[in-house]
Amino acid sequence: MRVNKKYSCLPAEEKGIHIINIRAIEDIGYDQHESTLLNSLSKNPDADCKYGLYFRDGKRKVDYILVYHYKKSSAGKTLARKAQQNDASVRSTKQDQPLPGKGVQLEMGDSEPHMDYHEDDKRFRREEYEGNLVEAGLELERDEDTKIHGIGFVKIHAPWNVLCREAEFLKLKMPTKKMYQINQTHGLLKKINSVIQKITEPIQPKVAEHKPQTVKRLSYPFSREKQHLFDLSDKDSFFDSKTRSTIVYEILKRTTCTKAKYSMGITSLLANGVYSAAYPLHDGDYEGENVEPNDRKLLCEEWASYGVFYKYQPIDLVRKYFGEKIGLYFAWLGVYTQMLIPASIVGIIVFLYGCATVDENIPSMEMCDQRNNITMCPLCDKTCSYWKMSSACATARASHLFDNPATVFFSVFMALWAATFMEHWKRKQMRLNYRWDLTGFEEEEDHPRAEYEAKVLEKSLRKEHKHKETDKEKLTWKDRFPAYLTNFVGIIFMVGLTFAIVFGVIIYRISTAAALAISSTPSGRSSVRVTVTATAVIINLVVIIILDEVYGCIARWLTQIEVPKTDKNFEERLIFKAFLLKFVNAYTPIFYVAFFKGRFVGRPGDYVYIFHSFRMEECAPGGCLMELCIQLSIIMLGKQLIQNNLFEIGIPKMKKFIRYLKLKRRRSLDHEEHMKKKQRYEVDYNLEPFAGLTPEYMEMIIQFGFVTLFVASFPLAPLFALLNNIIEIRLDAKKFVTELRRPVAVRAKDIGIWYNILRGIGKLAVIINAFVISFTSDFIPRLVYLYMYSENGTMHGFVNHTLSSFNVSDFQAGTAPNDPLDLGYEVQICRYKDYREPPWSENKYDISKDFWAVLAARLAFVIVFQNLVMFMSEFVDWIIPDIPKDISQQIHKEKVLMVEVFMREEQGKLQMLETWKDKDKRKGGNCNNHSPRLSRSRSGSLSSCHSYPLDI
Repeated sequence: MRVNKKYSCLPAEEKGIHIINIRAIEDIGYDQHESTLLNSLSKNPDADCKYGLYFRDGKRKVDYILVYHYKKSSAGKTLARKAQQNDASVRSTKQDQPLPGKGVQLEMGDSEPHMDYHEDDKRFRREEYEGNLVEAGLELERDEDTKIHGIGFVKIHAPWNVLCREAEFLKLKMPTKKMYQINQTHGLLKKINSVIQKITEPIQPKVAEHKPQTVKRLSYPFSREKQHLFDLSDKDSFFDSKTRSTIVYEILKRTTCTKAKYSMGITSLLANGVYSAAYPLHDGDYEGENVEPNDRKLLCEEWASYGVFYKYQPIDLVRKYFGEKIGLYFAWLGVYTQMLIPASIVGIIVFLYGCATVDENIPSMEMCDQRNNITMCPLCDKTCSYWKMSSACATARASHLFDNPATVFFSVFMALWAATFMEHWKRKQMRLNYRWDLTGFEEEEDHPRAEYEAKVLEKSLRKEHKHKETDKEKLTWKDRFPAYLTNFVGIIFMVGLTFAIVFGVIIYRISTAAALAISSTPSGRSSVRVTVTATAVIINLVVIIILDEVYGCIARWLTQIEVPKTDKNFEERLIFKAFLLKFVNAYTPIFYVAFFKGRFVGRPGDYVYIFHSFRMEECAPGGCLMELCIQLSIIMLGKQLIQNNLFEIGIPKMKKFIRYLKLKRRRSLDHEEHMKKKQRYEVDYNLEPFAGLTPEYMEMIIQFGFVTLFVASFPLAPLFALLNNIIEIRLDAKKFVTELRRPVAVRAKDIGIWYNILRGIGKLAVIINAFVISFTSDFIPRLVYLYMYSENGTMHGFVNHTLSSFNVSDFQAGTAPNDPLDLGYEVQICRYKDYREPPWSENKYDISKDFWAVLAARLAFVIVFQNLVMFMSEFVDWIIPDIPKDISQQIHKEKVLMVEVFMREEQGKLQMLETWKDKDKRKGGNCNNHSPRLSRSRSGSLSSCHSYPLDI
């Protein structure tokens, strides 16, 4: 690398640390001895660089940090410490100075132990990579004398010219000098908006970015040729910290390192352990007495605090600090939570309606009436005896709370709610795109991943070994076929494992029910169903939580062996696999209770058995809807409380504590070293790395499924989701602000594949709720009885109509109750829930006509309900425009204003050109009047003179 002559390097014996480069003496203003004196008089040199936020000169801001592990002898540490005390200014840099290894190196003599091959290889790769970064225009400064021994930090600063160049490459929209008025509402709408603003003022965050704006700067993709159009009054703040780190990260990704195994830069170097971490810095501390105001502190106070749970989120400030992708996640989460408020209110009304009408419900009153004296058939073979239907009174009354006509209305409402929510989010997304200058933004193809480059390189080397020409290699389906086959087999196996576990829980329920039925105490026998249901649901919950974590790891591994080309492809494939596995894991037990339990039981005297010993379980007399409600509520609440909240709080705290213990062991016993305040990059290094938004989205999508898929059985699901999300927003905010390293800002104009998943769940919810209402609940049998079989147009006699009769003499040998006189009298006919012919009929125990009538009504309801709700959802989708009218007008206004700006600029250029032409003509005329011979003899020169303005 070329080194400018005006820069000088100090001898290695005087430095004692690695030097990336040194500023010119002319730039510093004093020589090295003066700098040593000044630094020795300085009380706290770290305060000048704001404890790591700036380079040692206190002027250049740290935009990015690279972290690496190194081995250093004790002699080297001592010498380095002495050198740092003598000269603290040797860390300042300039972009065309030699890097470690390329310039002067520290000579330790025989005291430096010989490093192993791998450490030397990593050091050589770092030297080459950092040299290429300097050639790309970045400025670097290294710090190995930190409190964390064995850890080195490379601070990166992007100067103004690099920022301008990369902003033009990335087509970043930046604010221009031109400002325009945002269209305001008039008349009645203006008054309504002002009233709403006054009412909502206490719940608005106290940040400048959240205040309503009346003017907006016109934005345009940055261009170095058109810098005069942009507002460059303050160059230091023109590119904010988020944009600067994004620009540096783009350079890091595309900078090559030929000594590395792969052609790409930072991704491969991180994968190989050459660097252990790479991250942008937080703006500063968020707590303390003398903390300078910064965006992180403001976010912590106005967003990441449980005390402000009732306030709106400062989404614009979140976007400014974390970038558009994370800003869109929290904006979507906020819209989803707001939309849960009306759904919760309607759900509470439906539940209260069930509570108010439970005493007027004729079927449950008939079941609770002991005068009916309905004797039911045993629930299990031998050990179970006959029982009275009135003993299931509590279950029947509780079922009415969730199985009433209002739940049908609520299912329709929630289907329309889901469609409205999707449309509302699309409109909100367009408003954010306009506000964040993302209109017209198109995502470009990302750099290939390190693993993909490695596979391509391996394939190229194989072909070169076989003497084949290799122009441009890429991975084909043939290369990925083993991975695709592994994915297919792996996913099938995981789904089969989930089904096997659910089947095991079914066996547990059946065997436990039979065991508890032998209980000698009447209370034990009476609470069999509740005990079995509760314990089985808890087992399901524990298994779901464990398998969720396992399936997440398996989905990542299956995606990695596919070797997707870009990070976007990797993320989409990972999301698809993880969602598929977690969806099956979370909803399989619920699907079983909703659609399979009690469907394949058989009848007394001809029951269906598993392994010839376990009788299939049947629903309670009030139906399976109550059990479905219990299953759904416990799994939903358990996942939210344990997995989403407890794990999110506990696991990061535990990891942070483990890292703290490891770093404590590495620390030197030197008191001075221990008391030194940590630099910003050291503090951020101890934070948890950002692992992406997939886990955050996934838990909310699964919750969205709980809210919409089986909402007919649990109207309170939106309420519990709302309460969880109020905590979840602040919990995620606190995690992002205080516990995670600052992620690299990523531009995005939508939430990506998650929107399609939400739409798919919304469509599936309509079908599932139709089947839940028609097959799981008793809504359709009640309607059929009311309009076809009721003698007086009421529900009296409905319970008796749904029960069939069985002659106890028809029991199979060895299945009759051991104690047939348990009720105190001899039973000859017992009842069971089914539509079958009585024992005195010619075709005894065959399916009756009533069954087919009810089945036809159920299927008709499914078809009508599904098509009607789908039509209404599509109508809502069609009637609500995706782009708000005022936003489309503002976008059009921006285009017109931009054309006007460029037309004025062109007119100004033309006027300047005409002025130059006129001046040139005057000069030419003067030349012709005073020296005609010169004009004739130098006609070529004059003609070139006249053409000069045109050349310009």
